[in-house]
Amino acid sequence: MSDTSGGPGGPRWNQLYETAAAQDGHFTTAQAALAGYYPQLLTKYLTNGRVARVRRGVYRLVHFPPGDHEDLVVIWLWSDRAGVFSHEAALALHQLSDALPAKAHLTVPISWKSRRLVVPSGVVLHFSDLAEVERTWAGAVQVTTAARTVIDCAAAAVSPALVKQAIDEGIHRGLFTAEMIEPASEYLRSFELEDS
Repeated sequence: MSDTSGGPGGPRWNQLYETAAAQDGHFTTAQAALAGYYPQLLTKYLTNGRVARVRRGVYRLVHFPPGDHEDLVVIWLWSDRAGVFSHEAALALHQLSDALPAKAHLTVPISWKSRRLVVPSGVVLHFSDLAEVERTWAGAVQVTTAARTVIDCAAAAVSPALVKQAIDEGIHRGLFTAEMIEPASEYLRSFELEDS
C-alpha cells in the first residue's frame, strides 16, 4: 500500500495510516474513502491480507500492534465516533473502581433514539446530549469525565459499593470535588437512610 498521492483522488497511504494509528489501527469505510481507498481497492487489500474486516464498515491494519482497548475502538467507530463510553465502562477506563463491566456502556446523542439501530452484541446504549466539558479521552476513545461518570452510575443505580469506591478514588486523585458529584453522594445517603 504505497502512498500514491500523485492525483487528488488517488489513494494516500500516509493519510489512512495516520487515521488508523490514532484509532488503535482501525478505520472505517468512510475514513478510507477520504484517503482515496474506495471499496474496490479495500477489497483488494482484504484479499491480499493487508487489512482485515472487523465488523461491517470497520477495518484493521493487519500489521498494526494491538491496542489496549481495541474492542472499544471498534464499538466507537460503529457509533461513527459520536458515542462516548460511560457508566461502568467509564469507571473501568478511569480506573475509579473494581468494576469489571460485562457490557460496554456507550452514551449517544438523544437524536439516536429515533434511529433503527442494530446495536453490537455486548453494548448498552444510553441517550444524552453530552456537553464537550463532560467528555475526555481514554487512549483512542472518548469517555465521560470522571465526575460525569460517577453521577451517571448513581443515576443508573449501579452498586452503591462501586459508586462509593469511585467517589473516594476520584476525590483522592483530585479528579473532582465532593461538590461536583453531589447527586452521587445523595444517592449513597439514600442507602444510609434505608439501613437506619
